[in-house]
Amino acid sequence: MADRVTRTAVVPLAEVYGLRWSVLRPGRPRESAVFAEDAAPGTFHVAAYDGEGPEVLACVSVFPDPFEGARDAYRFRGMASAPAARGLGFGAAVLEAAAAEAAARGADLLWCNGRMDAGGFYLRQGFGTVGDTFVVEGFGAHRVFTRATSPAGHAA
Repeated sequence: MADRVTRTAVVPLAEVYGLRWSVLRPGRPRESAVFAEDAAPGTFHVAAYDGEGPEVLACVSVFPDPFEGARDAYRFRGMASAPAARGLGFGAAVLEAAAAEAAARGADLLWCNGRMDAGGFYLRQGFGTVGDTFVVEGFGAHRVFTRATSPAGHAA
């Protein structure tokens, strides 16, 4: 779809909360999609849209969180893409926008505890893995994924 224009923006939590809950916590109470980091200083949320459309098609929440060896690391969680939007570039766009915003705030590293079923996506976005697979009770197998925030650094 060469004509598709993806728009990304830093938005309030309320803008991404519905997608986060419906994709990452289906069948669970809405409160289960509230993260302690949402209220932390420095936290920001990024949404992706199809052009000027109002529907959030992908989202991620990002916050300062130290990582060994990084000068200034930001962690992301709550990464979600609407089922109908998967494979169309919205997830990649929201992640790139999050990395750019984190870099603008001084971060040199972006990282997450990512679900293994999303591992291929993170690897395609230039992330590498650190450590062994671990299980998050109720959410399955995860791995730590890391990437430099700068485009030049993410292919390393």
